[in-house]
Amino acid sequence: MGQVVPIFPVIFVFLAAAIRHNGRSLCSLAVRQRLSCGTKQAGSPGSQHQNIQVEHKTNTMPLQRIAGLLKDAQPETSITVKGWVRTRRDSKNGFSFIELNDGSCMSNLQIVVDGDVPGYAETIKDVTTGASVAIDGTVKESPGKGQRIEVHATTLTLLGAADPATFPLQKKGHSFEFLRDIAHLRARTNSFGAVARVRNCICRSIHNFFQSRGFLYVNTPIITTSDCEGAGEMFQVTTLNLQRLAETKTEIDWKQDFFAKPASLTVSGQLEAETYATSVGDCYTFGPTFRAENSNTTRHLAEFWMVEPEMPFYELTDNMDLAESFIKTIINDAMEQCAEDMEFFNQRIDKTVLETLENIRSHEFVRLSYTAAVELLQNCGKKFDYPVEWGIDLQSEHERFLTEEHFKQPVILFDYPRTIKPFYMRCNDDGKTVRAMDVLVPRVGEIIGGSQREERLDVLLSRIEECGMNPEDYWWYVDLRKYGTVPHSGFGLGLERAVQLVTGMTNIRDVIPFPRTPGHAEF
Repeated sequence: MGQVVPIFPVIFVFLAAAIRHNGRSLCSLAVRQRLSCGTKQAGSPGSQHQNIQVEHKTNTMPLQRIAGLLKDAQPETSITVKGWVRTRRDSKNGFSFIELNDGSCMSNLQIVVDGDVPGYAETIKDVTTGASVAIDGTVKESPGKGQRIEVHATTLTLLGAADPATFPLQKKGHSFEFLRDIAHLRARTNSFGAVARVRNCICRSIHNFFQSRGFLYVNTPIITTSDCEGAGEMFQVTTLNLQRLAETKTEIDWKQDFFAKPASLTVSGQLEAETYATSVGDCYTFGPTFRAENSNTTRHLAEFWMVEPEMPFYELTDNMDLAESFIKTIINDAMEQCAEDMEFFNQRIDKTVLETLENIRSHEFVRLSYTAAVELLQNCGKKFDYPVEWGIDLQSEHERFLTEEHFKQPVILFDYPRTIKPFYMRCNDDGKTVRAMDVLVPRVGEIIGGSQREERLDVLLSRIEECGMNPEDYWWYVDLRKYGTVPHSGFGLGLERAVQLVTGMTNIRDVIPFPRTPGHAEF
């Protein structure tokens, strides 16, 4: 707009635009016009040019997130902010305080809405907890304690009401059990908003860790016809009419199925990742995995996320070094980049979480053989619910004793019995153990499982048969040992276990947006 024009045509132009523009009311534009004029009259010198400039800036004002405003916004700055109402308090003096949150941070932004803001009387009654609003206003220094700034509203627009009689997240305490039943709304609470931000931070840290080391990100399939673990606890994928087969009692002809053979949702992307590790070098896969374990515990999910790096030319000790550095990095990133959320978890969820994380990131991990760990547990004088003997798979109580009571720091156990580990782990010369490792941390227990992979063709074939598996189903995996085999290693970390460790949350169902467990797939 290069020329100066009379003020009244400008007003009508902007009012006409308001009718066409979604979410912009006539009242909102009128009050901005009034405020932009200040104390000057329409006919006073300079008023025309001033109004044109201010209206143009206001109409194109970018939306700003509350986290950025609380950190950087300066007094007397005009801003536009949108979000959901946490609380509203009305003053007897004819104005209201709104605590607004948009999910970008834990803290709310205080909005002061004076009674002479256009539409105040008609709108404010519907600005209740859970409602969504848009605010134009000016940043002011806050006289209140604990807040640097507040916003004095010049417009108030109700975007979406929330009926106080039915909205389930009124300002009071709610149990995690209750919130699991309304998983579509629980992210609006302090706890789950913080979990979401920390989970996001950890995911970003995972990618940054591997990308900065030259790893290739590989997308492995979710649908598979091979069982990486050999456990058989997999969700079947089929296009066959199961109801018709049940009614007719017809024997299943897998050739009629979509993939012409039994297929399932993957429990791991490791085997496929190995094909890339032995072709293009260090790589990692990061995606959802599935286990059809009928387990209703605080530690298990049917659907969860795994990060699985695979590295050629890595021995087991190299694998341990990488795993230790990896854990320390994601902890450090969460503590530095989500400081406000971490303080919340330390105050409200687990008063030891920051101390625990600091202990992990500041100490070298103890490295202990499985055999030595069994001897230690047998001679420690503590009575366990599950007796300890060589050859068993250690339970959570054993792992936590080692990390929380005995060593009081993370532990990497290695060289596990061959009989309790999958076929792909490299056999040691003793014939009894494999080059496996588990990383144990306080509060969680096992957080990483990995191994040096069996690269010898004859030994791998022997292990496949020993585990009762069909070598023909793994022909492509066996080929990697026929053509240019190399020592290689890898590990897997469950994202949800990592989020539990960092946040102090005790139930794994509370660190994933929509938990999948036996009998629960609601959202």
